[in-house]
Amino acid sequence: MTGTPTTTLTPSHQEIESIIRGRHGNPFAVLGMFGGDGSPLAVNVFAPDAATVEVLDATTGAAVAELDRVHPEGFFAGEVAGRTTRFPYRLRQSAGDHVWERDDPYRFSPVLGELDEYLLGEGRHLELYNRLGAHPTTHEGVEGVAFCVWAPNARRVSVVGPFNAWDGRRHPMRKRLGVGVWELFIPGLERGALYKYEIVGVQGDVLPLKADPVSFSQENPPATASVVSGLPRHDWQDADWLDRRREKQALDAPVSIYEVHLGSWRRGGGGEELDYDSLGDLLVDYATDMGFTHVELLPITEHPFTGSWGYQPIGLFAPTARFGPPEAFARFVDKLHKADIGLIVDWVPAHFPSDAHGLVRFDGTALYEHEDPRLGFHRDWNTLIYNFGRVEVANFLEANALFWLEHYHVDALRVDAVASMIYLNYSREEGEWIPNRYGGNENLDATAFLREMNTRIYERTPGAQTMAEESTAWPGVSRPVDSGGLGFGYKWNMGWMHDTLDYMSLDPVHRKHHHGRMTFGIHYGFSENFVLPLSHDEVVHGKGSMIGKMPGDRWQKFANLRAYYGFMWTHPGKKLLFMGGEFGQEREWNHNQSLDWHLLQDGLHSGLQSAVRDLNRLYRSEPALHELDCDPQGFQWIEAGDADNSVFVYMRRARGDARPVVVVCNMTPIVRHDFRIGLPEGGRWRELLNTDAEHYGGSGVSTGDVITAEDVGWHGRSTSARVTLPPLATLVLAPDR
Repeated sequence: MTGTPTTTLTPSHQEIESIIRGRHGNPFAVLGMFGGDGSPLAVNVFAPDAATVEVLDATTGAAVAELDRVHPEGFFAGEVAGRTTRFPYRLRQSAGDHVWERDDPYRFSPVLGELDEYLLGEGRHLELYNRLGAHPTTHEGVEGVAFCVWAPNARRVSVVGPFNAWDGRRHPMRKRLGVGVWELFIPGLERGALYKYEIVGVQGDVLPLKADPVSFSQENPPATASVVSGLPRHDWQDADWLDRRREKQALDAPVSIYEVHLGSWRRGGGGEELDYDSLGDLLVDYATDMGFTHVELLPITEHPFTGSWGYQPIGLFAPTARFGPPEAFARFVDKLHKADIGLIVDWVPAHFPSDAHGLVRFDGTALYEHEDPRLGFHRDWNTLIYNFGRVEVANFLEANALFWLEHYHVDALRVDAVASMIYLNYSREEGEWIPNRYGGNENLDATAFLREMNTRIYERTPGAQTMAEESTAWPGVSRPVDSGGLGFGYKWNMGWMHDTLDYMSLDPVHRKHHHGRMTFGIHYGFSENFVLPLSHDEVVHGKGSMIGKMPGDRWQKFANLRAYYGFMWTHPGKKLLFMGGEFGQEREWNHNQSLDWHLLQDGLHSGLQSAVRDLNRLYRSEPALHELDCDPQGFQWIEAGDADNSVFVYMRRARGDARPVVVVCNMTPIVRHDFRIGLPEGGRWRELLNTDAEHYGGSGVSTGDVITAEDVGWHGRSTSARVTLPPLATLVLAPDR
């Protein structure tokens, strides 16, 4: 039915054209019900797929008006005769023989509250994910989905998806002018619906369709649509773990981390990726058997390019769909906790990729990033840098960090690429960066963001931790904010890793000339709360595998690696080992295929795995090896200068009366008989672990089960003992109390 409507409430021809062409920035001024309070009522509807539109009383179901088709492309308008008070209504539409009913999105009031709007504008909404994103809800008695997205400079924002044929004209959103958030309640939409945002930018151009920055689920890549799912739903069973989490992650706790890339840790028989449920079962069993206290996942936030390993994320609030839905990830976390294993996830607030469906120029402007590439572009990774000085962006990232800790019960965030955040001249030549207001190279906005983020995390999530991947000498990374630090709980010790790996890669005949690489770490070893990382970064990009870095023949390679792990597990600092390193993965890590688990049929590989298992057991059972990991009172050199023999001897202590542990490392293939070492006390000593033991694949050289200390002064101590040092091995000794 076409023609001219009878009501004076009909919008102008210009407004109708603006709706039809998808150019109207205020659709609620045109669409929906108008009048009332004693004045005639009229309803305006844009329904391009309908031939007729009737207005129904939603309470009675009775038809109360038939609207006129005032524009051939589907704009309907008309008066509701005899009514002067607004009422809930529905629309009955038809096209040929097809008749359907729906609620009109433009009859509903706003979903965003004034307090939410205020907090978002102030950049202080720590639970912004409760409002932004797509939330299944009941609004004014009707079930549907509430959409909210921040795009302050957009001229028009619409929700699009299969439910409206991806037509941006059908569901334009209401703009909350003060904060620049657009919102719309779409009645009848359900969980699982695909959607994106169609945005008309500040210049009037239609941008590429954008995924929701606060979507809780996205399509499995390479597809890029967001998925209506709402906040994760799971009946958590990990209260006992959460009650004990603080002590499990404290500075005096044994923390041994198994770093995992879910897509390549294990795969199915046909090479297919496993899902969160299967991986959870397998990882729980394996990590428990190996004695790791924590599992750390490479980033599991949604990312379009698998080859980025998750370090170029777009869906910061969505667990990647590669391994299943959000609820499956929640089950994964719960399984680890019920097995007494903590979960750390890599979190990437430093940068984001420039994929068109992501955050780049989200509303046609540099919204999340900087306009100036000297501040906003990472040349190393061809990615964009967040504008940490914009309160809404800092709020977005801070709320995201809290989201993973609070809603998915993640125990710690390992924050990626901190150095690139805190230095304005990171990987930049002179003239390629802009100094701060004091003329320095410190990114004051980024450091302020990190301090605020860490402060809020430790306030709101008891027992949770943050860990910084920071590779410079920036002071106080893991020191409290109120003491001038960045506020992280731990910092990766990249210097220790580089120095010791360089040493271990040398032929033993040359090691005496580089003795200090193994001892230097202690000089600064307690300046931060350190994690000793042998991470994925050391087994990619042509660096080879851990076993491949070791010198010598095949037996010597394994002996070297066992000795190195013995040094690492007894050295001050928490432990982190990337998957495959524990059994001697021979080829460089490939994210597209499973680890080579068949290697465990070989005795040297299975022996290395057994050595790591026993090192974890020892590390956890001996307080001296973990209780003062971050305290200089927990370490003392007994012999640090024997470069000619490439021997290191040191003592670890705990608090109180716990027994000390003495460690002896022989980094040459020479067996050293009657090698005298100073000991902190007399009596009988026992060999707790010998990385040269036959069941590890070693030669079985040993002093024996019992070592008797003598009243012979040595290494500045009144007591000493003669021991036999196995070749390329670490010994761990303790008094037999």
